[in-house]
Amino acid sequence: MIIYGTALLAVCHLLGIFLGDLLGQLLGAKTNVGGVGIAMILLICARLWMHKRGLMPELTETGVSFWGAMYIPVVVAMAAQQNVVSALSGGPVALVAAFGSVLVCACCVALINRRERPVEASEDEAETEARIAAHRA
Repeated sequence: MIIYGTALLAVCHLLGIFLGDLLGQLLGAKTNVGGVGIAMILLICARLWMHKRGLMPELTETGVSFWGAMYIPVVVAMAAQQNVVSALSGGPVALVAAFGSVLVCACCVALINRRERPVEASEDEAETEARIAAHRA
């Protein structure tokens, strides 16, 4: 059911918030550090793990997909509450973290793109493309 996807998100969210608070305490920040991001990583890992074992029915995956799509607006809303000026005036750590995360993401995307092999078109697809090209001419 779709509600199971929501329940899976709730468990991942609570665990992510707990781990974010724990990480904040370990770093001496006295705040949640990356709790929402941790929660989404846990949700992705849980979905993949359950899908491989056949424990993720289609309706449950629909619920997980819905909340995965809602991730960006949630993060934007949470970021709007942060005080960016005080973070930047507190030291260069925020800038180093921002540039570092962009660099790591860019490297990961480049690595994934290099490992991916192009898929050869099947005969049906090639025939369809030929028909489209003939129709345009």
